Amino acid sequence: MGKIITLQQAIQRREALAAEGKILVFSNGHFDLFHVGHLDYLEKARALGDALFVGVNDDASTRRLKGSARPVTPDHERARLLAALGIIDAVIIFSGDTADDLIRSLHPDIYVKGSDYATKHLPERSTVEALGGRVELIELLPYHSTSDLIRRIRALPEDE
Repeated sequence: MGKIITLQQAIQRREALAAEGKILVFSNGHFDLFHVGHLDYLEKARALGDALFVGVNDDASTRRLKGSARPVTPDHERARLLAALGIIDAVIIFSGDTADDLIRSLHPDIYVKGSDYATKHLPERSTVEALGGRVELIELLPYHSTSDLIRRIRALPEDE
């Protein structure tokens, strides 16, 4: 079985981890135009537990949340890039605007998001805490967001 899996497969893997007393870390996002900021964030997340599962917003939810021009990269390609990383144990493509359904199904021990959520509402927080998990906010590399990358690409001069 590969790393890009269905929710049902993720639940089975989660149950096996729990039976072994292992700590599951879960995160989610769009991961459009994968860059070193994403990698740094995921490395820090993986260091918090024994396994890292990552939810990837599908194309429709990315459009709803990021605008009609996004995603730049289709969901199956974003998932494939993440699955290629040795630090990630499982990738689940999902269609919701939040990861609440995944969290309710997987019961992660630790839910990770970026430090930008220190000053804004994290919709999944109450779900994580109600299930006995904890939220960890990871410090993000400055100037390493997908939006920053898109701005830099747009600023490039046209080829002559």
